[in-house]
Amino acid sequence: MTQVSGASLLAKQLHVMGIDTIFTVLGGPMIDVLAQASNEGIKVINCRHEMNAAFAASAWGYINQKPGIMVAASGPAMTNTITPMYVSTKSAMPLVILGGSAAEGTLGLGSFQELDQTSFANPAAKWVQRVDSTHHIPELLYLAFGKAQNGRPGAVYLDFPGNILSDTVDSNDIELREKSPNIPPPQPDPTAIKDVANMLTTAERPLVIIGKGAAWSDASLALTDLIDKGIPFIASPMGRGVIPDDHELNMGAARSKAMSEADAILMVGGRFNWTFQLGKRFKSNAKIAQIDIQADEFFSAAKTDIGIIADVNTGIQALNETMNDVNSLKKNNTWIEDLSTKCTENEASIQEQTVSNQEPINHYRLLADIRDSVERDAIVTEDGELTMAIARQIMPTHIARHRLGAGTTGCMGTGLPYALGAKLAKPDRQVIAILGDYAFGAAAMEVETCARWNIPIVIIVSNNAGIAAHTIQDRSFSEDAPPIAALLPIHYEKMVEMVGGYSERVTNPDEIKPAITRALASGKVSLLNIITDPKAQRRGGGYL
Repeated sequence: MTQVSGASLLAKQLHVMGIDTIFTVLGGPMIDVLAQASNEGIKVINCRHEMNAAFAASAWGYINQKPGIMVAASGPAMTNTITPMYVSTKSAMPLVILGGSAAEGTLGLGSFQELDQTSFANPAAKWVQRVDSTHHIPELLYLAFGKAQNGRPGAVYLDFPGNILSDTVDSNDIELREKSPNIPPPQPDPTAIKDVANMLTTAERPLVIIGKGAAWSDASLALTDLIDKGIPFIASPMGRGVIPDDHELNMGAARSKAMSEADAILMVGGRFNWTFQLGKRFKSNAKIAQIDIQADEFFSAAKTDIGIIADVNTGIQALNETMNDVNSLKKNNTWIEDLSTKCTENEASIQEQTVSNQEPINHYRLLADIRDSVERDAIVTEDGELTMAIARQIMPTHIARHRLGAGTTGCMGTGLPYALGAKLAKPDRQVIAILGDYAFGAAAMEVETCARWNIPIVIIVSNNAGIAAHTIQDRSFSEDAPPIAALLPIHYEKMVEMVGGYSERVTNPDEIKPAITRALASGKVSLLNIITDPKAQRRGGGYL
């Protein structure tokens, strides 16, 4: 009879489910879990803060289309994961948090770091469960995986009391869950599909909006087929790349005009939340249809007329087939031309900024030079209010799940750990983290994690010495107020220098591209501290 501990059982179940990387901040009662995971050949990435570890796991999972795993110690270590749980759930990114907790039998007696952790996790997670028996570890972890990645992906939390991990069971009494069920995607209702086809074919100004659900369902081919019939489209920030941004019918640069003038709108895998002004910008008589994996998304301020429960890829394939059998789409060249003209106008409105030679460096010039310096399949993370806003105007995305931002929560501090997790998920891709200086500071010590594990991401800090430049400081506070929104002009490049990475401080705009080239070629974690205009603001239209 061979005895196996709960910690070992947990590690073995992770291994058989195909997990080769987990993220953590080392601490009890999970230390033995991490040791056992390492023994199973799983890479254990020990980060500098639990929030960053969970964000990195979330990015790793989103790109790999399987749950990212973060292992948290008890008490404050677990509470530090609440924000990433919330962000991952709202952003539909699969994340499993494995949290340690005080041993059973000691609750209420003042145990070290005693806390009702499941109650803490409930508001932020998609599913929460306390593990009550060592025997149940394989099946509960199996359930956690299923909950995290099926339907609308999100975060789940499993709580492991210390005794559950240290207790042993007979290995002959345990069955590891190796095989996932074959779950065909839900098939869309044929009548509803035909209704959407008729809506699009009879519309004068149809519009497709692509959300992150389309990226998750690998709907690129099906959606391209639909759009190529002559329907303009826009995409949510993390829906970009499902169809390459350089597609001729991408009207993202005329987003406001497209939404306010369309008479038929098909939302695929996205939410009518604040990102789309809660549907308030649409014409009052516009017909609205949605394809989503969850029916509750059809009940919003946008007043959806047709809701289709389906995986986006499956739903769009069915729609394409149906549209081939009904009246041909009335390709409205005037509508397309009007939108294209507005795109050109909006892009022209910022063109002068993209070639500016001013010092401190113009933000638009910085983003344009980054755009021109990285490969087409580069993974880009963006973080910081002004940085994200301008990046959405300037930086294109050509591949699904290759752009990661703060999502609908607007959470600052995601950019660096997302880049860390993304590079481990796709080591063959360039990974560029474009961060405001305030955003970089939220996770800055993860540069040491990158150096320790040889994770060669390129961090580009737009250093304007403040939040949204100094505009908040100047607009909201008196002239004699202390530096509340303003920061010191720190030499951030020194932080990467001290861990053996590659770094430069750039003040001349003509040095941006050469510096990026050198950083990419270094093969090390790199940081470029770009001194940008503290008075800059977002300009122009599109990609709001």
